[in-house]
Amino acid sequence: MRTFAHVLVNTAAANITTSFLWFALTFWVYLETRSVLATGIIGGAYMLLIAFFAMLFGTIVDRHRKHAVMVLSSVVSLASFLVAGVVYLLQPESALVDLGGPWFWAFAGIILFGSVVEHMRNIALSTTVTLLVPVERHANANGLVGTVQGVAFIVTSVFSGLAIGFLGMGWTLLISIVLTAAALGHLLLLRIPEEQPIADGSRSAIDLKGSIAAVRAVQGLFALIIFSTFNNLIGGVYMALMDPYGLTLFPVQIWGIVLGVTATGFIIGGLLVAKFGLGRNPIRTMLRIVIVMGLLGAFFTIREWWWLYAVGIWLYMVIIPVVESAEQTVIQKVVPFRRQGRVFGFAAAVESAAAPVTAFLIAPIAEFMIIPFMRTDEGERTWGWLLGDGEARGIALVFFFAGLIMVALALLAFTTRSYRLLSESFQGTTGSVRPDEAAGTEPAAGTTARAVAAGAPDTPDRVGG
Repeated sequence: MRTFAHVLVNTAAANITTSFLWFALTFWVYLETRSVLATGIIGGAYMLLIAFFAMLFGTIVDRHRKHAVMVLSSVVSLASFLVAGVVYLLQPESALVDLGGPWFWAFAGIILFGSVVEHMRNIALSTTVTLLVPVERHANANGLVGTVQGVAFIVTSVFSGLAIGFLGMGWTLLISIVLTAAALGHLLLLRIPEEQPIADGSRSAIDLKGSIAAVRAVQGLFALIIFSTFNNLIGGVYMALMDPYGLTLFPVQIWGIVLGVTATGFIIGGLLVAKFGLGRNPIRTMLRIVIVMGLLGAFFTIREWWWLYAVGIWLYMVIIPVVESAEQTVIQKVVPFRRQGRVFGFAAAVESAAAPVTAFLIAPIAEFMIIPFMRTDEGERTWGWLLGDGEARGIALVFFFAGLIMVALALLAFTTRSYRLLSESFQGTTGSVRPDEAAGTEPAAGTTARAVAAGAPDTPDRVGG
């Protein structure tokens, strides 16, 4: 647990640096261009890059020691931010904010790539929970991960807005480079006890076949990933439009502080999971929380009141760690350790690919159709009784229907056979799936984790036992 705590804190520091620059880029682009389309494209591109690289990251995590993977991630992020700094010095800001010019896309793309590579560390962190933490404490450890992510979100939200508002993009880039280098230096001093991963015979850089086989080995797990994919489709709406709505209500410095304050919800939600766990059936807990999340998303912009938006975001962030911890806890328990990286990568690829779809679709639809419509007399007559009046009623209308769709999907998931099978599989597994690896076996595709656990010998649940 002490080693896990060191790894967790270091990953938090690395996440702070990449998120700081990513948030700052989004704020900077919107303030310079006032384009919802531009922020939607940037947000969608970020998720699309995660989807593109996630399976590669997962394969790398499974085939190498976790410490080496984390070092590689930090080195690539640092190099990317240094290149972005050179581009910023060589080009005037007018060229970097010209949406029709190549330098905007080059500059944003380099920063996005450096931020996306950091996701490889997060996949490695999820597998270190299985490596270093007893199985009965997985949900609690995942709650701590959510808490640390909340702290990182607070820091980046507040200081990204302040940095862009008072210092500008150049100094923000310099701060990110210095902090990334510092996190890398600390990481080099850490040691994670782990055997060299056993070669699995596959030479493919992206082990799609192995990833799918590991997912199919647990009945209902693929359905859980598909449900999260639909959930991320709705999440793409919030990713594209949440910042523009907030920057309509607040100046950029205040908006950064609002995000920082509301991000205390991450900490509280993570601590609640760390303290109480997720109950006997994390899948049921997750679906119930998703229903609450959808209701919040539908009604936290029902009126253009700053306090309603802020309270809604805070409550939304309280429940995010519960949803994320539930999925991680299930995977960590029912998937063999040496394939967990590929499963986490596969899940991230499929789920992340969903958000850009709606981000790319909803941003132009909102900017050119829904927002102008809601500013007309007809729009006010049609929806004014529900949404009131204000400058951002078009975005509020999108949020309202997106939230109701999320509720409907969660209710539908409760009725599926996959939900019942995965619940039975999780509750029927009495320990981590690592023991059957110690015996030199691995479940074949189509074999449930319960069946594997029933025949597995009594071996330690963690490395070093």
